[in-house]
Amino acid sequence: MSDSQIILNTSRLLLRQPVEGDHVALEAFENRNIKNRSPWRSTTGEPSVDWKTQIIKWQKEFEENRAIRFLLFLREHPNGEVIGLCNFSQIFRGPFQACYLGYQVDAAYEGQGFMSEAVKKTTEYMFEKQNIHRIMANYMPANTRSAKLLKNLGFTIEGLAENYLLINGQWEDHVLTSLTNQKWLSVNTTSSA
Repeated sequence: MSDSQIILNTSRLLLRQPVEGDHVALEAFENRNIKNRSPWRSTTGEPSVDWKTQIIKWQKEFEENRAIRFLLFLREHPNGEVIGLCNFSQIFRGPFQACYLGYQVDAAYEGQGFMSEAVKKTTEYMFEKQNIHRIMANYMPANTRSAKLLKNLGFTIEGLAENYLLINGQWEDHVLTSLTNQKWLSVNTTSSA
């Protein structure tokens, strides 16, 4: 893993890893979107997030090759408000070479294609630069926006996990999806003598 910060660009977004100074923007994002995100989020009595500490944890996860997290900014305001997050966590190496995808977008930017842009670009990065073979993403059946996003990006439904996650005090079913890197073998195959 490189110590330098990863920065990706799309036509409308700048995607970069969080740094210490982002704690204020992350707290503002959380406060703006707490109601909008509550149907899809675990609320198991977790205390409010200390964003300075959270960023330090995220940086450690990155250094240990366990997760890569990106903040989404509008390109014309690269130091402005955070409009979303896109995370690749629980990175497994060895024979699995996989991770989990998570994402969220500011309610004010929903339905405008920003998350599709971000997930497409970060997925390309994970396949091409991190050499991940499989990205998994799960969503509640009622989350039609996530279903549409993942389908449009080529994720394949693999099944339904009943009572998968505790969300708002209820065990919720989740649709399991994945996307595999079709170029992984050609990149990593070495000829044997």
